[in-house]
Amino acid sequence: MRIEIQLRIVGDDDRVISVDKVLHLEKSDDRLEAVGLSLGEGKAVMAGIQERVVTAQAASFLDRHRCCSGCGRALLSKGPGWIQFRTAFGTIPLNSPRFHRCRCQPTASRTFRPLGELFTERTAPELLYLETRWASLISFGLTAQLLNEVLPIGSTANACTIRRHLHKIAARHDADLGGEQQGGLDTGNDQPLPQTTVIVGIDGGYVRNWYDKKRNFEVMVGKSMATGRNDRYFGLVASQDEQSDHRLRAVLQDLPGTPAVTMFTDGGDSVRALAGVMAPGAVPILDWFHIAMRLTVLGQYTRGLAHHNPVEAAALESRLERIKWRLWHGDADEALTRVREMAEDVVALDSAYPKLKRLVKVTADLATYIANNAAALSNYSERWFKGERISTAFVESTVNLVVSRRFAKKQQMQWSKQGAHRLLQTRTKALDGTLRDLFTTWYPAMAANDNQDPALAMAG
Repeated sequence: MRIEIQLRIVGDDDRVISVDKVLHLEKSDDRLEAVGLSLGEGKAVMAGIQERVVTAQAASFLDRHRCCSGCGRALLSKGPGWIQFRTAFGTIPLNSPRFHRCRCQPTASRTFRPLGELFTERTAPELLYLETRWASLISFGLTAQLLNEVLPIGSTANACTIRRHLHKIAARHDADLGGEQQGGLDTGNDQPLPQTTVIVGIDGGYVRNWYDKKRNFEVMVGKSMATGRNDRYFGLVASQDEQSDHRLRAVLQDLPGTPAVTMFTDGGDSVRALAGVMAPGAVPILDWFHIAMRLTVLGQYTRGLAHHNPVEAAALESRLERIKWRLWHGDADEALTRVREMAEDVVALDSAYPKLKRLVKVTADLATYIANNAAALSNYSERWFKGERISTAFVESTVNLVVSRRFAKKQQMQWSKQGAHRLLQTRTKALDGTLRDLFTTWYPAMAANDNQDPALAMAG
């Protein structure tokens, strides 16, 4: 059978602007693989439609701007010109003539291109969105390959271009954060009464440094959980972030009222410092999971000591259980006193245990850890019986989701600090589903296009 696809473009005054044949196909009906449009045919249809639609829109805009907006006089043409507009369905060359400005509108420039007012960017927002979203989830190279396979964009999609566009989107998002008004978190008694309780967890991960290949640098990721909405992610590289105090506020901006934030951390120095900057009025809680991990490691060394000094090992295990009980009930002062006494006794211990130095260090580290995080120790027993959260194990999974999978820690991929920071901005938004919302704030017509039901449009 013969299939012809035509495109009919009608103006606002119901005048038919053009009727063009988009594609002519000869299709058989005797084999399964011949049924329907092939991927190549579908790409050809979309490319043909896109070229005619964009060209018609540009011509309509140009016709409305051939006369002076002030006096209505026809503008004198200076000469022809062309621009290239990259879309999700192909790169469209457009006639973009230059005009002399009218004398009634003196400006610094004597000539201008009217299409420059419409095509402020040379890449369509929809294509930017697709590039950013896919590159946030998979590698730049795979993104370019995928775009080329499913869309008629030609050879314009490559890893370097996609990386540059992603960085541009992330930098624009950071600039927006810097311009936001401060406020919105519970920072004192003079603030409005909180209406929403938010659980926020922050943790760190490490990726390989591109410029110093023998070293890693730390990236921070976090997750916010609030009743009545989906979870939100955020991430950053501290040395590249100039508005850490705005980042959490941006994640919580869609919540009603003034959120009361409970901030869980692993107690590390860098994470604790970041939490203090992001939400100085939050309730800090040291993650019980990380406390339990340190106690477990110390218990393992103590059991190893039992092979050499069984009496001393049994005493240390008993003391360690009492310390754990004090920590579980939030008695930071007593727990710290007992850990310090235990550390002094371990230093004075005379034993042939080969890992004694390691035991001394682990015990001293526990004392330092509790001292640094005494203000964040909570009554975990009380929270447990109330059904409240005591751990940020969910943040451990967030680190794996945000960092490990895309930054390919197992493959030892290398990153610049700026590149990692910017990818974190788009990846977190792609993962929690807010990347599209970010684009619609910049390009409101994207939302209008999404709201049109294709079935209703076809019926009309």
